[in-house]
Amino acid sequence: MAGLELKNLSKAYGNVEVLHDINLSIADGEFVVFVGPSGCGKSTLLRMIAGLEKISGGELMIGDKLSNALSPKQRNIAMVFQSYALYPQMTVAENMGFSLSLERRSKKEIAEKVHEAADALKLRPYLDRKPGQLSGGQRQRVAIGRAIVRNPQVFLLDEPLSNLDAALRSETRVEISELHQRMDTTMIYVTHDQVEAMTMADRIVVLNGGYIEQVGSPMELYNKPASEFVAGFIGSPKMNFVKGRLADAVGATTLGVRPEHFSLGQSDDAWEGTVTLVERLGHDTILYVKVPEAGVLTVSLNGQHDQNVGDTIYLRPKQEFIHKFNSEGRPIAA
Repeated sequence: MAGLELKNLSKAYGNVEVLHDINLSIADGEFVVFVGPSGCGKSTLLRMIAGLEKISGGELMIGDKLSNALSPKQRNIAMVFQSYALYPQMTVAENMGFSLSLERRSKKEIAEKVHEAADALKLRPYLDRKPGQLSGGQRQRVAIGRAIVRNPQVFLLDEPLSNLDAALRSETRVEISELHQRMDTTMIYVTHDQVEAMTMADRIVVLNGGYIEQVGSPMELYNKPASEFVAGFIGSPKMNFVKGRLADAVGATTLGVRPEHFSLGQSDDAWEGTVTLVERLGHDTILYVKVPEAGVLTVSLNGQHDQNVGDTIYLRPKQEFIHKFNSEGRPIAA
């Protein structure tokens, strides 16, 4: 296992710089998630760590070793991609042990490592099957197992769940988190899905336009976003943003209120609105409410409620949870 230190890393393609002055320390055994919209540079940064993209500037330390010029193999890093890339003619066991066979390890050692990984990933019953006989989630676990048997210093996972349906994504997300806890190995995980980031990470790195916007624990980013961008990216349903008179009244350019931070009140000092859509989820009720001077706001109410389209309701933002941002999208201190 090893920690990583990224010092002023940059990446350019010709005259186009896509990553700017990236500084980040990742502790040995930490689970870090890179998150951000498409094109923000998160996968490029992961590939630079893996040695699949050349570093244009700065230093990459893996453990105590400067790794800029090391080949992917010399870095002792295992990478799991979005596509499973399994050999269809090989069994699960053969796929998982293939890299070890190329290194001419003994059959006994390969079998031991494959069985150990299979037990960790609940794949023991499927070792004699071919990939075509497995579900998408099982194939992704085989790809992860293929990485585990190499006993790498660092695991890199590039959107490994994006090809799975919602139920399998949730199930496999739990399995990867449990695997990290058992192995206690450094993992860096890339996703555009902030729910994955919030539920899996020790720390989240939010990237935007090739820059790091904020680094912190999931709850640090949720409760104290360092920018309007982070506030809008972290949280589901996403934060409501209000400009104009309602924001001016509290000394802000933009007022941010999370959907769950509204209470329903009476007309006094509340925002009057009309319900335009209701989503009844059982455990929660999501209302879309058109408020003059604020637009359509999303409101999340715990439990089951009886509001209907066309109803007039009164919303009161919970003062202790209001976020205020200046014209540059930075938070205004309370």
